Amino acid sequence: MAALTLPYIFARTHGVMVVDSTEDSVELLVRDDITPTALAEARRALGLPMRLTRVARGTFDARLADAYGQGDANASDVVDDIGQDVDVSQMMQDIPVVEDLLETQDDAPIIRMINALLQQAVREKASDIHIEPYERYCLVRFRRDGTLTDVARPHRALHAAMASRIKIMAQLDIAEKRLPQDGRIALRLAGRTVDVRVSTVPTAHGERIVLRLLDKSGQQLGLETTGMAADTQAGFRELLAHPHGIVLVTGPTGSGKSTTLYAALREIAGPTTNIVTVEDPIEYDLPGVGQIQVNSRIELTFAKALRSILRQDPDVIMIGEIRDLETAQIAVQASLTGHLVLATLHTNDAASAVTRLIDMGVEPFLLASSLRGVLAQRLVRRLCPECRTSRPATDVDREVIGDDAPDIVWTPSDTGCPACGRTGYSGRTGVYELLSLDGDLSQLIHDNAPEAQLRNEARRRGLRLLREDGMRYLADGETSAEELLRVTRD
Repeated sequence: MAALTLPYIFARTHGVMVVDSTEDSVELLVRDDITPTALAEARRALGLPMRLTRVARGTFDARLADAYGQGDANASDVVDDIGQDVDVSQMMQDIPVVEDLLETQDDAPIIRMINALLQQAVREKASDIHIEPYERYCLVRFRRDGTLTDVARPHRALHAAMASRIKIMAQLDIAEKRLPQDGRIALRLAGRTVDVRVSTVPTAHGERIVLRLLDKSGQQLGLETTGMAADTQAGFRELLAHPHGIVLVTGPTGSGKSTTLYAALREIAGPTTNIVTVEDPIEYDLPGVGQIQVNSRIELTFAKALRSILRQDPDVIMIGEIRDLETAQIAVQASLTGHLVLATLHTNDAASAVTRLIDMGVEPFLLASSLRGVLAQRLVRRLCPECRTSRPATDVDREVIGDDAPDIVWTPSDTGCPACGRTGYSGRTGVYELLSLDGDLSQLIHDNAPEAQLRNEARRRGLRLLREDGMRYLADGETSAEELLRVTRD
């Protein structure tokens, strides 16, 4: 709590923050350009002799963001405090969005509640916030590492005010409660840029709200950060080196497909390459890449945008998702006319992507000529390095895991620790299945061979399945067998 003895906006503006204090003195971290006036104000506010440590602006800003953005404030405590005694009728006012959440500590109760939820979600690296109204209560949940956990239960009467505040921040229609709405919020939290996608849908007891958080400041989009094995990285880079053709990334929602595609675009982006994307929504801004946002309100669909893109002389086209036959056909045509097309598709594994496209209506002979490869992926939770435990593998472990079961099996702690939020897991990494198509496999697609035959032939040529790829994490204690089996089960 020592770093919170000066208000955040004062600390940021004047370049001074408290790092430690005793009854007799206070230790300050100060920016190297601090003024005598700022020091005098800090001395007056603290009322104690001061010991100063001067640091460069970059170092100070990083320490400031860490101290104020990673505080111990819990959203559920704020929710409980506000729920004790609040006049809901006073919470429906239109209040402008602030630049930095930490500058609004003294704002209206509902604003403080929403800000506390957002701060805690960013601090705990949650990917989503769910605000769900029910008949007798309202529930707030965070999705951390792919798993939902309860965070707070605001009073049911506060839900309408919370929904209105979020709609104002996202510039949505607060009077429309009967139709789904989508919007975006641009936030700053202690200097960190956070993009929030907002989705509202009407339910029997009020509007259900889901906020998807994208922390842009800490994102490193590179293939080396995705968790791919070295041979998978090399094979995927070979696919990206093709001058034309289709490269697919497949998996369910939330499996990291878009992140992989962004990493791929960074691999091939350059001053001599014209890259254009069609996305819904645009999740990260990529320098040097033309990004188009799909907009159903004005009938700017994937297919319509793709037709226009082909007149923009692109070298590489990225499609956020192939959803229908029209989009798939344009992608195939673009690949056959000299473009490299990267796209995502919702399938369970690599081989089933071929079946999915044929079921959509793509002719097998066209697919055989255009498809270069398919990368299937999943995300597995990492074991918390602070509290994970190990034990010798048993016969049951070997029966479940297979012949490649390691001698030592790592498992999450039963109680967890503060570092992992008592879950036993912290962070996620990827498991991958790369299907590179050569002449024989393309011939099977051309002949409309069954999916099983295509998969078996690919296995004979060295295809490593998702679960087999994840085995490398077990021996290192990166994840548990239970987690790998959960994610890769058939």
